[in-house]
Amino acid sequence: MQMGNHTYSVTKRIEFCYGHRLLDHDGDCKHLHGHNAVAEIEVQSATLDVRAMVCDFNDIKRAMKGWVDRELDHRMILRRDDPLAELLRAAGEPVYLVDHNPTAECIAQLLFEQTKTAGFSVTRVTVWETPSSSATYAEQTVESAS
Repeated sequence: MQMGNHTYSVTKRIEFCYGHRLLDHDGDCKHLHGHNAVAEIEVQSATLDVRAMVCDFNDIKRAMKGWVDRELDHRMILRRDDPLAELLRAAGEPVYLVDHNPTAECIAQLLFEQTKTAGFSVTRVTVWETPSSSATYAEQTVESAS
C-alpha cells in the first residue's frame, strides 16, 4: 500500500486548426483569423491501474482527438451572439458556438469540461494558440485537513 502524497499524471497533446474573432476587443483579434493550436490535456491519479498506468495515452487520444476533430478542427469558433455566426452557417461554413468570447482560456475550459465528461480525471488543459502564447484551465482542488 502506498502512503503519503503521491500523484501520477500523463499529458496528451492534440493538434487542431480553428478560426475565431473576439468581440469587444480593440486589437487585431477583433477580425476573423486562424490558429494552429496545440492542446495539452493532463490526467492525474494517486494510483496506477493494473498496467501501471494512469490511463493509456490512446484512450485520451481516442476520446478527445475524436471530439476535437468533429467539433472544433477547421471550424470557426464564435461567441453565440456574433452577427457573423448565422451568415457563415448560411454559407455552409462549419461554426462552433460558445457562450463567451472564444479565447484560448475559453477553449481550454471547453476541452477540460469535455475531457471530464468523457470520464477522465482531468486536472489541467493548456491551449497553445501560438508557439509562444498559451492559456490554462484547471479546477481548484480542496485538500481535506487530516
